[in-house]
Amino acid sequence: MKYPDTKLPKVGTTIFTLMSKLAAEKGAINLSQGFPDFDGPEALRERVGHYIARGANQYSPMTGAPGLRQAIADKVKYHYGAEICPEQEVTVTSGASEAIFAAITAVVSAGDEVIVFDPAYDCYEPAIELSGGRAVHLQLQPPAFSIDWQQLTAAISDRTRMIILNSPHNPTGAVLSAEDLDRLAALLADSDILLLGDEVYEHIVFDGAPHQSLLRHPQLRGRSFVVSSFGKTYHTTGWKVGYCCAPPQLSAELRKVHQYLTFCTTTPMQLALADYMAQDPEYGDHLPGFYQQKRDLFCQLMAHSRFRFTPATGTYFQLMDYSAISDLPDTEFCQWLVDSAGVAAIPVSVFCETPPQSRLVRFCFAKDDATLRAAAEKLCQL
Repeated sequence: MKYPDTKLPKVGTTIFTLMSKLAAEKGAINLSQGFPDFDGPEALRERVGHYIARGANQYSPMTGAPGLRQAIADKVKYHYGAEICPEQEVTVTSGASEAIFAAITAVVSAGDEVIVFDPAYDCYEPAIELSGGRAVHLQLQPPAFSIDWQQLTAAISDRTRMIILNSPHNPTGAVLSAEDLDRLAALLADSDILLLGDEVYEHIVFDGAPHQSLLRHPQLRGRSFVVSSFGKTYHTTGWKVGYCCAPPQLSAELRKVHQYLTFCTTTPMQLALADYMAQDPEYGDHLPGFYQQKRDLFCQLMAHSRFRFTPATGTYFQLMDYSAISDLPDTEFCQWLVDSAGVAAIPVSVFCETPPQSRLVRFCFAKDDATLRAAAEKLCQL
């Protein structure tokens, strides 16, 4: 028989799967895929067991357990001063990736354009293309990886349906400022363009800076899907629990897709998260310091290497320039790095439509200090 042509001709196995597999095969230290090598809070994990043992093992409501949706609304008010309705504006999803896919699929139609900023996380464009849309790639401007506002203004057309913003930004670690949001609000004031805020690293912003969520900005909140991840916040990426906050009309459209993707998310984990958030509502206040210590340790250790870098301002990723070490393209360099140093990293070119001129790789520092020391010792020998 003749099989149908692929709907995603540019898509293969993600680089994160490939590099983690290579690291496992070679016994390398895995600083590539973005997950911690330490566990989430013990009290949170105990609550999951509590609910499993007591029979909370069936479907939750499609939109999410009511207690968790209320806890999310309380968190949004605490951190961003925004009043949102847990019933109509909060949807719990099976990870942030599902929320992103559902949001794009819900509102992007054939012929629509969606603006993304390179380096861009790799789940955006496939969802756009499956919806019949086209991703318009704009390059963030190094070294700060900031938005080129003139370029953005020129890229907006009557076909622009959505702009995707990722802050704190994976892979660069850049963060949007309050001035950036004000400028965006002014630019979009007379348009119907929607925003998708990928804010999964919302609580990992360094040096005392607040996270500038789209939820914090009244003029932007009404046109935004804002997505976050409990996996990133509570060091439990394998649970795949995320959520999306959006105005009622946008939430209703997202839920039409969500109910046929996963319908609902794992019940005992939702109930456990709701309890833990009520028990420790200030948890997010302590996370920046926790990860800043790891960023500072890794950067201090790597100061003696031939890599060149500026410490990240957010996320648990650190970009590093390897041009003093090798002339290899970044994907080949990452393969060489596993073989030569026993450390796995992610090439930045996989996040870009046009490969960047610089030679950059991404390291994940969401690791035990001993892991970071061992990796830095190997990398400093190059």
